[in-house]
Amino acid sequence: MSANPVLVEVTRGEMVESRHRGAFAVIRSDGQIVAAEGDLNGLIYPRSAIKPIQAINLVESGASDAYQLGEIELALACASHNGEAGHVETVRDWLRNLGLDESALECGAHPPRRSRDRQSLLQQQVQPGPAHNNCSGKHAGFLSTALHGGYPTAGYIDRTHPVQQDVLSLLGDLAGVSLGQVPQGIDGCGIPVAGIALQPLALAFARFGTGDAMPPARASAARQIYQAMVRQPFMVAGTDRWCTRAIAAGQGAFIVKTGAEGVYCGAVPEARLGIALKIDDGAHRASECVMGTLLSKISTLQTVFPAGNTDLVKTPVLNVAGKSVGAISAAATLSGVVIDCD
Repeated sequence: MSANPVLVEVTRGEMVESRHRGAFAVIRSDGQIVAAEGDLNGLIYPRSAIKPIQAINLVESGASDAYQLGEIELALACASHNGEAGHVETVRDWLRNLGLDESALECGAHPPRRSRDRQSLLQQQVQPGPAHNNCSGKHAGFLSTALHGGYPTAGYIDRTHPVQQDVLSLLGDLAGVSLGQVPQGIDGCGIPVAGIALQPLALAFARFGTGDAMPPARASAARQIYQAMVRQPFMVAGTDRWCTRAIAAGQGAFIVKTGAEGVYCGAVPEARLGIALKIDDGAHRASECVMGTLLSKISTLQTVFPAGNTDLVKTPVLNVAGKSVGAISAAATLSGVVIDCD
């Protein structure tokens, strides 16, 4: 049985039907643990949750300025998007600006997330392409950096490619750990991933949000990425997505980013906090609940993200007819957490 505590309970009527175990770390940019539960030292793959940190390299390298990328493109570089028309066409326009087309993307193709967008493609008798991949914005960013640096664009996803070496080094620097001798894997979109623990991962996001322990140029790049995300939340995920709705609700006070297999990360600059969490069974419904609950408990966010924001903290379980028959909510271990930033 997992050593991690139960963080989320799913009720139906008067009974708890399912439980989700996991761990989380809320860390100040000076490294102080503000709140935590579960295993903070076991390695996880952060998956797409680290896209905002990876995107720093797009700006810091000079590629963003060279190709005159705006906030929409920078937010899309951080995205796990729905594959809606606004996402797909922005990626295609971005690639044309680079003198490339979709064939340069090495992320593979998959259908859009929403049924209405899939149906639209079917009606048009169009097959989804690489631009529909939820990671296509990140890949367009990697291609931009490769071109600007004079590196090959073919094979930009390889672990030994200079762009991948740079983004791995960047994450290690922000987290204060070496990632050279840790378990390695390949993400769903083909990008290399490295094992990292929740505590240094949360520290990396605290530094991302504040610029602490960064050289000035890197801190400036991180600020540009942060501002792009809070000003263009639709590009980060899309219609009805938790990431987009939470960032919009925060009105600039924080960013959050989901990753596969129950990972979520976030940065709250005013409180100088970074957040990293992992749900043992990989359930998105649980990772959203934990992130929403933690945000609702941060004292500096009470005006924009109070605990009463139940749509993002406590999610109803609906039957087929759309009637609420239960809820996804914080278990006692999580509901008792206090995050005082004074």
